[in-house]
This record gives sequence, structure tokens and C-alpha cells, in this order.
Amino acid sequence: MKAPAKADDVPEIRPEQLVEADGFLFGSPSRFGMMAAQVKAFFDATHELWATQALAGRPAGVFWSTGFHGGGQELTALTFITQLAHHGMIFVPLGYTFGSGMFEMNEVKGGSSYGAGTYAADGSRQPTKLELQQAFHQGKYVAEITKKLKKSSPQV
Repeated sequence: MKAPAKADDVPEIRPEQLVEADGFLFGSPSRFGMMAAQVKAFFDATHELWATQALAGRPAGVFWSTGFHGGGQELTALTFITQLAHHGMIFVPLGYTFGSGMFEMNEVKGGSSYGAGTYAADGSRQPTKLELQQAFHQGKYVAEITKKLKKSSPQV
């Protein structure tokens, strides 16, 4: 898939480690408008967590990269929502909370009201400053929601 090999110092999370988190931001490259098979396989391996609803009530946002504007940015986000729903997780969309950056038309920018995104082209394009700002905003936004939910519901 033209993806570079994973660096040796990048740890891989195991499904059972998800219970340690209060909230999540899940990301994936898009493959034909869907999350990558590797990400889907990870979610498939969460069946024990699903059976006990161990992640129910926890907030989660999503982000992605696609090859180009017709690469399925919003559809990729929607493929995540089915996974979150089965776990009883609370989907936290970006909405239009990023303000004027959501309406930028003078440069190429990925993302939507579902979450932050970027266009990777053939893999050589790096996220723009605006795309990185949107991603940072999303991280902060999901963290704030997570903190509020944790404070109001200690069992989550």
C-alpha cells in the first residue's frame, strides 16, 4: 500500500489497553472511502471489550488522511462511527468548532465537521499548517469533552 514501515520505537496498542483511557481519538488512512484494513482488524479484535461494553459512555473522535479530494474523507469517518456505536461510545464530532478555519477556501485543506483530516496525495504531501491547527484543535476539544464527562460521571 506504499506505506512506510513502522518505526521500531513506535509502540503498538493492544485492544485490552483501551480500558485505560478516558477518551479517544482514532485515526486512519482511507482505503477506498473506508478505514484501513489494519484499523478495522484492530476493532475486530476488541470483541471482548464489546461483549462487556467496557468502553460504553467514553467519548471518541476520529481523524483521517486520504489520497485526494475524492478519497472519501467523510465516508471514512462514518466507517468509524459504526465501531463506536457497537461499543456504546459517544462520538464527538469536530462540528464547526474550529471557526473560520472550517471555511478556508484559499488552500487545500482536509477535514470536515466529522473530524480533522489531510490529503496525503501519493504519500509525499505533508499536512499544512492549517490542517495541523485543525488537528490540534480537535485534540483539545475532545480532551475538554472527556474531562467534563469524567468529572460528571466518575464511573466512566
